[in-house]
Amino acid sequence: MRVDIISIFPDMFTSPLSYGLLKRAREAGVVNISVHDLRAFTHDKHRTVDDYPFGGGPGMVMKPEPVFEAVEALRRPESHVVLLSPQGRLFTQAVAQEMASIENLILLCGRYEGVDERVALQVVDEELSIGDYVISGGEVAALVLMEAVVRLLPGVLGSPLSLEEDSLGWGLLEYPQYTRPAEFRGLDVPQVLLSGDHAQVRLWRREQALERTYKRRPDLLESAPLTADDRQFLKKLEGAVTLPAREE
Repeated sequence: MRVDIISIFPDMFTSPLSYGLLKRAREAGVVNISVHDLRAFTHDKHRTVDDYPFGGGPGMVMKPEPVFEAVEALRRPESHVVLLSPQGRLFTQAVAQEMASIENLILLCGRYEGVDERVALQVVDEELSIGDYVISGGEVAALVLMEAVVRLLPGVLGSPLSLEEDSLGWGLLEYPQYTRPAEFRGLDVPQVLLSGDHAQVRLWRREQALERTYKRRPDLLESAPLTADDRQFLKKLEGAVTLPAREE
């Protein structure tokens, strides 16, 4: 995979790309990540990338010309251009899996009050949002997207099982995890995890994942791949667990 990032703050990526999973994936040749300064595609002495919005209003809007030129310089036949925007499709694990099959992602990091609408109409293949909240720009969102997508590429994680058992990887929140010591400040590790009975451990983990999802993110159960045993367990939970009241 190749990832091209377009940003007015390219140095924001230097440190995150030098650690952890993204660093390992780059060094292994699994992904090639390049960061491009949008100001390099301007033609005035001030390297202007923004201007006042037509119609008035607060803030500044990113100009279309440098964005068009940057994308046109980078786009390939296999490219998929994404604008990180709060107005886009919600980025989920399922979307990350879609993105993992793309050969070249071009990530456009918006700033200020947004990007000239003609960019969305003519240049971008889709807009993606990492959540319903406001941040200052698309750089952090681009890092979130890359972290979620790159870890899905073959050879990045040490164990393929890690992908299957991740929270949301199998449609549910992950079960609780424990490590040594077996007792800490009066809190014991569940006995089933110490039993050596792998079948019981798998059953306990599945039921814990179902219960945790039911309590914390019941919305995920609507699309999770559930077995008949899962549904029977959830039916028992309905009478035994009181969910927190939701605000209207």
